Amino acid sequence: MKPNILVIDDEEAICASIRFAFEDDYHMFTTTNPHKALGLIKAKKIDIVLLDLRLGHVSGLDILQSIKEKDASITVIMMTAYASIETSIEAIKKGAYYYIEKPINIEKLSVLLLRASQFKHLANRLEKLENKENQRAFLGSSKAMKTVFTMIDRLKDIDSSVLISGESGTGKELVARQIHFSGKRKNGPLEIVNCAAIPENLLESELFGYEKGAFTGATAAKDGKCVAANGGSLFLDEISEMPLALQAKLLRVIQEREVTPLGSNKRKTLDVRIISAANKNISEMVKEGTFREDLFFRLNVIPIQIPPLRERKEDLPLLIDYFLNKYCDEMGRERKLISANARKQLLNYHYPGNVRELGNMVEYAVALSMGEIIEETDLPQFVHHPADDPSLTTTTEEITMPLGLSMKEVEKRMIAATLKYCNEHRQKTAKILKISERSLRDKIKIYDI
Repeated sequence: MKPNILVIDDEEAICASIRFAFEDDYHMFTTTNPHKALGLIKAKKIDIVLLDLRLGHVSGLDILQSIKEKDASITVIMMTAYASIETSIEAIKKGAYYYIEKPINIEKLSVLLLRASQFKHLANRLEKLENKENQRAFLGSSKAMKTVFTMIDRLKDIDSSVLISGESGTGKELVARQIHFSGKRKNGPLEIVNCAAIPENLLESELFGYEKGAFTGATAAKDGKCVAANGGSLFLDEISEMPLALQAKLLRVIQEREVTPLGSNKRKTLDVRIISAANKNISEMVKEGTFREDLFFRLNVIPIQIPPLRERKEDLPLLIDYFLNKYCDEMGRERKLISANARKQLLNYHYPGNVRELGNMVEYAVALSMGEIIEETDLPQFVHHPADDPSLTTTTEEITMPLGLSMKEVEKRMIAATLKYCNEHRQKTAKILKISERSLRDKIKIYDI
């Protein structure tokens, strides 16, 4: 299929000569009006644009920016006089594929268009492969998952905020990726912020950006994730771990659709879709006063609940086979089979860690199995004896402490003992102690454990 090429130049003669030279090999469109060009791009599904750097009183750089905002996948080649080479290089930094000097050498332009066409073809193939991988990694045939898939399909092309709820390991990030990459914003960036993984004092600058000198160590200005996500989506994972003070600032950003970097008075306009996720019941946190009600309403316009794996066990065979093939391929192993007894063990397990835990278990089995068939003995020990898994229950071990210890010392010893019991696994430790992973990390640091 021939690529669609649009020539934008204020000289009709240049448009006509380029159209005549390439109309046998490409579908050619031309215009001398840069504002009409943007309408043509949408109507004709343009693949490549030849754009003059100077269009009368209009800057080609401004048109380049408008083109990229409409469709970042369009390949743009700048046409420029020799005196404007530096500006052309600036255009490349802003997203142009390359530049060609005027007067146009048709042979050079022919080679450049061929390369641009190949680049566009490879980019399209890569996008299809990425989308296919996103589709494959998010599987399910159960009624509960079909409901989730239906929700994604209905909301993918609208900009309303989405709040994804579910236990750890259920695939909340995969749902966010599916919403982004299957919708109208798929050609824009997807920026991900794990609110639980970033220290509180750094989270604000990570989200909103900062100017040079805004704080000690800010040696250069940096855009935050909000600005980096412009034209695409911002995924706020573990939003329930965001401090209250920062929640107020995020609420204002969402309401005003603009952000002010730290140390600056200049506001930056945002065109971002907000997708959030939490493994806690935020409505309960609102009642407890640990999460802002107004922010909750802003984020929870469209709620999606991801069911735990134990409630959709009919999806297990599909997921087991997916992970089995995935890890065999990644480790360069021949495709393996799973014995009936091993499969039965996997089907009967209750998966407190959900899909993530299943993936880890299959990876473990593929890595350690020596034969062509994965046997029961190749599975982790706790699959055979679920009670041995410390994530399922509070510890039965007793900790003896002398009277007179301060509460801080008691807390420190309890955390240290639980960490040891869980083999330093912080997620399981936090689960047993009934605190967040962020709180656990902070306490480990404070107590120097």
